[in-house]
Formats: sequence, C-alpha cells, structure tokens
Amino acid sequence: MEARLFQLAAFTTQRFAGNPAAVMLFDSDPAPDLCQALAAENNLAETAFLVPQGEDYRIRWFTPTVEVPLCGHATLASAAVVLERIAPAREQVVFHSASGPLTVRRSAIGYVMDFPVRRCVAAEAPAGLAEALGAEPEEVVWDGFNFLVRLASAAVVRQLDPDLAAIARLPTAGLIVTAAGEGGHDCVSRYFAPAKGIPEDPVTGGAHCALAPYWAARLGKTELHAFQASARGGEMWCRLRGERVDLEGACLFYLEGTARW
Repeated sequence: MEARLFQLAAFTTQRFAGNPAAVMLFDSDPAPDLCQALAAENNLAETAFLVPQGEDYRIRWFTPTVEVPLCGHATLASAAVVLERIAPAREQVVFHSASGPLTVRRSAIGYVMDFPVRRCVAAEAPAGLAEALGAEPEEVVWDGFNFLVRLASAAVVRQLDPDLAAIARLPTAGLIVTAAGEGGHDCVSRYFAPAKGIPEDPVTGGAHCALAPYWAARLGKTELHAFQASARGGEMWCRLRGERVDLEGACLFYLEGTARW
C-alpha cells in the first residue's frame, strides 16, 4: 500500500522554524490503527489524514501516540497541500472533522482557518502545577481540554524549563502557558502535552482557540498578533468573531513524496 506524503512547517515564513506537520492523502478512510502506526512512523507532533468528500475533505489528526479532536497547524498544512498542490485554482477548502466543518481560505499572509472558540472558566490549580513548571502561576483557567496558566511576564514564559514528567502526571491533556506579549506581539505562549506524546508543541493552533478569547477580554481588542516561544518559534494572527476565531499564518513545504508499507 502507498499514499502521498507531504511535510510542511506551519505558522512560519522561516526555514527550520514553525511547527512541522505531515499530511497524507487517501482515496478512502484508512483504519485508525493504520493512521496511528503511520503517525508514529512520521514521528512529528501531528499527522493529518485526508480523504476526499465531494469537493471537501474529511480530516483526522494523530500524534505519535493518540488521535486528537482538533489540530491547527496540521490543518493549516493540509490546506496548503490542497490549495497549492491538488487544486491550485481554488480559493478555499472545507475539512470535515470531529470538531465540525473547518474552512480554510487563502490570505495575503498565507491561509486563514475558521475555528471554534474555546471559552475558559476559572479553575483551581492542580496539585504540583507550580513545581512542575518551575514558576508561580498568576492565574489558572480551564478551556475544556487544557489548563491555561498565565505567568508574570513573557520573559518568564520564554525561560521556562519545566519538569515534563511531572506535567504528564497532571490531570489534563495539555498545558498552555502564557503571558502578555512584547516586541509587537499581544501575547506569548508555550504548549506542553507529554501525555499526548508531545513534550512541547512548537506552534499550536488549538491552544489559540482559547488564547484568543482569553487575551481579547483582557486587552480589550479582538485582533491579536500572537507568538509561540518554543525553540523553533512561530506566529499567527487571531481575529475573534463571536464563537469562532480566525487563525492566520503561513506554511512552507519541506518534503513531498510517497509513503509505502
């Protein structure tokens, strides 16, 4: 068996930055255990699996260890594959997913994704959180999937050297760490998800479904320029529209070929 395989860097215009994602194309739905095996073999934070559905596509996302309900950077990468390699005359594509239909359209920067908002609610910090991070939280909230932790400054976020084994033991799929931005960015963040097989995700679209409304409420603005301060680093532009959020960023193609097994 074989499938077309692409690897792209999402949310960046710089080589060797942003978040790498694999995109694999199938004519019919691959079995979940096959998807999991291929994602483990690709060994990237996410692999997106695409199957045509009329003019649209069905999409599923797998880390090297689990399937996830939403992934921003692999959706951005999937849109680049469809709009640049499969149907370059098109202006947008719709992906049908576990999180509903996701529309991605071309933009001056690259592509704009229409994603659901994740509203945060107040939460009690889980035991051991400060020790796992090596920093004292200013605020802790819950977005329905992850704890979102605000720290004192962007410098504290950038300098974190957390205990990933301790984070993996926290009662959450992932941990979003954020602070007010600097240098032209409205907010800065990092995302840790060792329980999902992702020690630190380089740039996380799904996290910004929560970060956009969180910072919009605190900054009094609905358009945000966000930076994720991982070792690779990446940026996106977020526009809040009620219960939806536009996430805009660029993609770079790195690898194109055929996977065989």
